[in-house]
Amino acid sequence: MKKAIVIIPARYDSTRLPGKVLLKQTGKYLVQHTYEQVCKAKLIDRVMVATDDRRVYRAVKSFGGAVVMTSSKHRSGTDRVAEIARKLNYDFIINVQADEPEIDPSAIDLVVNLLSRSQKTDMVTLACPFKNRAEFCDPNKVKVWLNRQNFAVDFSRNGCRRPAQPLRHIGIYGYRRKSLLKFVRLDPIEREKSEKLEQLRALENGFLIKVGLIKKAPAGIDTLKDYQAFVKRMEKT
Repeated sequence: MKKAIVIIPARYDSTRLPGKVLLKQTGKYLVQHTYEQVCKAKLIDRVMVATDDRRVYRAVKSFGGAVVMTSSKHRSGTDRVAEIARKLNYDFIINVQADEPEIDPSAIDLVVNLLSRSQKTDMVTLACPFKNRAEFCDPNKVKVWLNRQNFAVDFSRNGCRRPAQPLRHIGIYGYRRKSLLKFVRLDPIEREKSEKLEQLRALENGFLIKVGLIKKAPAGIDTLKDYQAFVKRMEKT
């Protein structure tokens, strides 16, 4: 097995919930919950947080996590991850969002396994079935369409009027190091800008994106309501 690292890009200035990665009603920072879940994965050699904010840096240091300061000029978390990957010698770079405190460690292992099996695969991501029609029509829930070999052929926020049945995309990405560094050098495409889906840039430029299938999506934290629900679930454990 080739070496794999998870890099968690962590911004402070989230659009919908500023400072969410440092919310601490559970007694732990939100980013700490994510970090600890990721550390349970069996096929990961290293876990690191990448941030451009000193508050996040100090918080991660306070719970003993590995953290690196990055440029404040990056336009996306992927660019932040690539800055770190460029300096390290890991074959597989896994990008896990900081607001995924309930991510299943086995899902991370699945990403590493899929990257290991095929030298032709540039990227790996995950998908699961939609729970219901309302979730399917929610533009915040990204759709992915697959071919028979489970490679992605399209992503979109709008799926209600399209004939083929997509799956719900889950925003974890595994890259071969060379593919990641190539990707961040490419210019965004117009559809990527309109849909705010940078994986469309990868497809447009011929990247092969393998999609691993899991049963359900982790409950990411986008809003204060999401976080409060997470706190209640933690109180029951």
